[in-house]
Amino acid sequence: MLTLQTLQTQLLEKIKTKNEEFIRLFHGRGGFFQSWEFLTIDSINKVLSIAYFDEIEESLEKQLNTLYETVFNTGSYEAVILQKRYLAKAPSEVILGKLPEKNYAVENGISYKLNLLNNQNSGFFPDMKIGREFVKDNAKDKKVLNLFSYTCAFSVSAYKGGASIVVNVDMNKKVLEVGRENHLLNEVGAKITKYMPYNILKSFSRIKKAGPYDLIIIDPPSFQKGSFAATKDYQKIIRRLGELSSEECTVLSCLNAPNLDSTFIKDIFSEQAPSFSFIEKLDNMPSFPNNDDERALKNLIFRNY
Repeated sequence: MLTLQTLQTQLLEKIKTKNEEFIRLFHGRGGFFQSWEFLTIDSINKVLSIAYFDEIEESLEKQLNTLYETVFNTGSYEAVILQKRYLAKAPSEVILGKLPEKNYAVENGISYKLNLLNNQNSGFFPDMKIGREFVKDNAKDKKVLNLFSYTCAFSVSAYKGGASIVVNVDMNKKVLEVGRENHLLNEVGAKITKYMPYNILKSFSRIKKAGPYDLIIIDPPSFQKGSFAATKDYQKIIRRLGELSSEECTVLSCLNAPNLDSTFIKDIFSEQAPSFSFIEKLDNMPSFPNNDDERALKNLIFRNY
């Protein structure tokens, strides 16, 4: 069982070689570390970012605060952020230092704008690194469709890999504006990127007009009240793939619902898009250990033949 002292030792060892790149220093969410499921710790350049997913005892919180101060001083951080994800609206606060005016997550030299005091999500999902690397490695000269694009991290990765054009679709206009900023920040695709602030399930005709697409990314929330539920809506997208895809289209199909496994996605493709064959399931990041890989993030690759 992981002790507080062992955790501190591990953290201090990991930050010895830290640089501007995003690092998940500790991941308790996967149940790999018994009794530590409530905690994640990230190194984001000059910011140490902590998240609690459950309420903890006051005595443990005090001990952890002491640990954070040690890491803060040793790692030359400018601020420590604590987010309590178990509370309504998941509030974040600066508990040490002063937050830099502008904050970015850097991954493989690509920068993504962050709002570290935003409720729920900062604008970047670090566990998707291998998925973004796949897109970058397979985007050369491709027309890319990025569904549920959020802040367009996949789009920026696609351009870094040589994509000819990317169409980003998300019903939230505000996150698409952050996506525009991410393109400008990385000096890619500013003039050729298309942004569609639409509900995907109601906008297939508009999306189809900009196709056909050679690479399609489907990365929906597992559940978003009033707009998407994976259990009943994922198949609505897959059944329309034939209308959106080129003859040799590749699909990255993502799912981050602990209660749904890879078979859920494979069965939908088999029933709704039989021309697409399953190719592989991408590995997950070793810095996000999980007791059950099927309860963790699932990135599945399919190809049209």
